[in-house]
Amino acid sequence: MFLLRVIWCCCLLSVSPVTGPFHTKPVIKIVFTPDRRPENPLSDSLFYKVNRKLRWSDFKATPPIQSKSAAVSYTSFAYEGNSLHKKDTLLLNLTLQVFFVKSASWAKPIAMDASGLAHEQLHFDITWLVALRFQQRIKAMLLTIEDYDSIIQYQYLESFREMNRLQEAYDSETNHGQSPAAQLKWQQTIAEALTAITVEGALTGSDSFISSLEHF
Repeated sequence: MFLLRVIWCCCLLSVSPVTGPFHTKPVIKIVFTPDRRPENPLSDSLFYKVNRKLRWSDFKATPPIQSKSAAVSYTSFAYEGNSLHKKDTLLLNLTLQVFFVKSASWAKPIAMDASGLAHEQLHFDITWLVALRFQQRIKAMLLTIEDYDSIIQYQYLESFREMNRLQEAYDSETNHGQSPAAQLKWQQTIAEALTAITVEGALTGSDSFISSLEHF
């Protein structure tokens, strides 16, 4: 029996606070865009794309000899952006980045089968889901010119904690991918949750799958 596990990193790219000659209380408008840069085979980062699934060839690191794990995926999410002040509106353009780090991810030959790869892919999918939930929360908030930056950073850190809780619950319930029934249940739940939330962060009317994940 082997273990599959994931490591997460924190990569916070902040939007600097902006001041300007606003004549009335400014309106803050937030536009999120997923990072759509073309895949670069030479890049160490693989950015999440719905139609681009993980491959074992993406795992570039050398497995530690003493490790009891059979595979490690290094996934995380971040945001970066800029602001534009026009009349009495502050437009925040934020790019959402969900990525897999090749040089920190590894797999032993014993792990390299279809079920092992499906387990690792769902770790990446969970990171994507949490990032979209972060985006959705930010877009629903009433931000002010005085505190928008600190609120976005706080929500990012809260989302990061949420991601870790979900990842740990996923590995625990599936026994690191060794329980086929639990693995299938998680795949279905995450797929339904991703269907319920769009890339813009708007719920489509079914909160139940998302809400159920909050209790882990």
